[in-house]
Amino acid sequence: MKTFILIHGSWHSAWNWHKVIPVLESREHKAIAIDLPGMGRDKTPVQEVTLKTSVDKICNLIDTLDEKVILVGHSKNGIMISQAAEYRSEKIEKLIYLAAYLIPDGKTQSEYSAQDTNGVLKPYVTRYPELNAHTLQAEIYKEGLYHDCDDSITQLAKLLLSHEPVASGITPLALSEEKYGSVPRFYIECTEDKAVTPFIQRKMYTETICEKVYSMPTSHSPFFSQPEELSALFCEIATF
Repeated sequence: MKTFILIHGSWHSAWNWHKVIPVLESREHKAIAIDLPGMGRDKTPVQEVTLKTSVDKICNLIDTLDEKVILVGHSKNGIMISQAAEYRSEKIEKLIYLAAYLIPDGKTQSEYSAQDTNGVLKPYVTRYPELNAHTLQAEIYKEGLYHDCDDSITQLAKLLLSHEPVASGITPLALSEEKYGSVPRFYIECTEDKAVTPFIQRKMYTETICEKVYSMPTSHSPFFSQPEELSALFCEIATF
């Protein structure tokens, strides 16, 4: 049995994993999905959220567990599992990046996002400088995030997606080879992704070498469109 901690991406929350968790549990694994600060049911004011507060929440959860964990990060919040691995390398067995930002030491997620010029989301981002946050306009949800998902997912997203804190994406990561670099990394690319495009995914896993790269012919949201197949990959990675 392995313990997976599942970290959602921008604008989302723990509900991302509602189809994956029962599959992992049916295979006798433990799966925990959390809301990062300011997201979902976590009521931290969004303007107070930083990279540190978000990573601290992950590390505090890890500290409550006796066993080692496998961290899964989706989209922007690949940065969270990287930074958590720097702080809790001895408690983390593996890192899995799902169409996620895999950023080197000293760099920021926003620097890599700026290079991803073919993604469809950026024109639909509404910024709120007074909150240090932004939201995604609902008209792009289906095309940009869920084109291969049931329409019910888009309808749920219209009710559940929220503000995204800006601060974490513009904060440089502080990673060392001794700690972060000691945790095996695995990457799952989504080859039909219109949010974090295959171009930037390949750039990241080419620059920061992973133990293995898997490919799924899906949108940005395989946890909705192919939960069985995605869970199978998680389980395969767990055996390495």
